[in-house]
Amino acid sequence: MRQLRLAAIGAGYFSHFHYDAWSRIENVNVVACCDTDETKVAQVGEKYGIAKSYTDFGKMLDQEPVDFVDIITRPDTHLPIVREIAARRLPMICQKPLAQTVSEAIEMVELTAKAKVRFMVHDNFRFQPWYREIKALLEAGAIGDKLHTISFRNRQPYFQTMERFLVFEAGIHTIDTFRYLAGEVSRVWCHLRKLNPVIAGEDTGLALFQFQQGGMGLYDANRFNESTAENPRYTLGEMLVEADVGSIRLYDDGRLTVQPLGEPEREHAYERVLHGFAGDCVLATQQHFVDSLVNDTPFETNGRNYLRNIAVQEAMYCSAESGQWESPDLDV
Repeated sequence: MRQLRLAAIGAGYFSHFHYDAWSRIENVNVVACCDTDETKVAQVGEKYGIAKSYTDFGKMLDQEPVDFVDIITRPDTHLPIVREIAARRLPMICQKPLAQTVSEAIEMVELTAKAKVRFMVHDNFRFQPWYREIKALLEAGAIGDKLHTISFRNRQPYFQTMERFLVFEAGIHTIDTFRYLAGEVSRVWCHLRKLNPVIAGEDTGLALFQFQQGGMGLYDANRFNESTAENPRYTLGEMLVEADVGSIRLYDDGRLTVQPLGEPEREHAYERVLHGFAGDCVLATQQHFVDSLVNDTPFETNGRNYLRNIAVQEAMYCSAESGQWESPDLDV
């Protein structure tokens, strides 16, 4: 199998999950890494055995022939980076949030499409092993074929300076997961609060979703009060999926149970790991990117799909302001 040459841009905290995952994908070789912080990029290069490190991504791409690029930087940097890589006709995978504004996100998706460049958003929650297993159980009819309710409860405290925080930074993952498991969202109602006075954005929210295929979704998120989980960053929350003949529960330690109507709850065995981030979902995400790139098949989390997440995100913010149900513009 031909080795794919990768250049990565970014050497911050979360980039280490990316580099670790790339090191475990057999047909990928990270030939260069880049960050404006010379110390950080040198440390990344040394830790993961990357031969070349740069502080200028344009110079890196001038000097290193590569097959694709991984963008692991802040959202405010994404547009110029994506624009440059698209001009070089290189496939890329880009961390979320995709952009600071909706217009910038649309511009990125449109310019990559116009350049006919493969583009995937690193929206990794749907690749967590418990959600892949829940999807498989739903498709197998384990709890019926009519979804009643899907609910997600998240308690993961930390704070930021973002004017938009809870939904923009974290809730976007839940939006994508809900769409992955239950289909497109027809309308949403949302109430947001800021409990921590020292942060700029909202840190607590309740939202209701109506899905086009039927059923409701409940999003109950709080980044102020603390989780009781032994590792609050493993599953990052708990989920309950209810349908016409039973329910599926995800616990904060990654356990799944199935409870048919009228029967006791029983544990469902499946494979999950502790390595990496949240069940090694970064590895699964990046393996999907590589497999789809090699086989010329669609990315699950392509740019157009991500714009639908943003449409739901914007409907949530609109609802929080209006107090009314809002419908996302999915024609993006």
